[in-house]
Amino acid sequence: MDSPMPRTSAIAPAPKNPPARPRSKAAPNPTPAEPTLTRRPRGRPRKTAEELDDGNRRRKLMDGAAKLFRTQGFAATSTRDIAAAAGMHSGSPFYHFESKSALLYAVMSEGMTMATQSQQQALDALPATAAAREQLHTLIRHHFEILLGPRSSFIPVMLYEWRSLTPAQRKGIARIKDSYEATWMPVLEALAQQGALQAEPGVARLFIFGALNWAVQWFSPKKGKSLDALTDEALALFIRQ
Repeated sequence: MDSPMPRTSAIAPAPKNPPARPRSKAAPNPTPAEPTLTRRPRGRPRKTAEELDDGNRRRKLMDGAAKLFRTQGFAATSTRDIAAAAGMHSGSPFYHFESKSALLYAVMSEGMTMATQSQQQALDALPATAAAREQLHTLIRHHFEILLGPRSSFIPVMLYEWRSLTPAQRKGIARIKDSYEATWMPVLEALAQQGALQAEPGVARLFIFGALNWAVQWFSPKKGKSLDALTDEALALFIRQ
């Protein structure tokens, strides 16, 4: 018999050192995106709705307090009265003002500050060539507006409740009041130089404000007299035609 043939394995033996696999190139690290800078809007930041509402409430308190101080008097007006007039809870005034005295001072000081600003605006609206008489007419008409107009309570409060202020508060109001009245002096001095003023300018200023301020006691729009007509008659009292 023939000797059997050796069988070969169907599977080739694995090589001792397998070939190395080619290394894949590592992906480069992505460059981090630069943060985008948000530009701040120019000017003052806009007030939030809550801040605007607080401002409106503060204004309501001051307007309501001014009317009550004028009609009832400072001493007879309670913080509960003021809160009720503004449609708020009884403790709400103390969120905006530390005391009733502070509220009284705010009514006077902010009222006079606004009057000073609007007075200057009224003069600025005149032509540069406006005569002294026309300037005085504008000043008187503006003063009647803040005395007798829609938001005129702060002047009577200042006149009648002066003694309710502390000494420090009186000094603060006096500074604003002096600034308001000082605007009248160059006009009165110009009229005096023209021989049109009935008195020395300093004395004339005192008489004029005394007469105009007293109008809060007797003026009534129901009597048919307009502020324009009232201004013309007041002007005729103070300067020569």
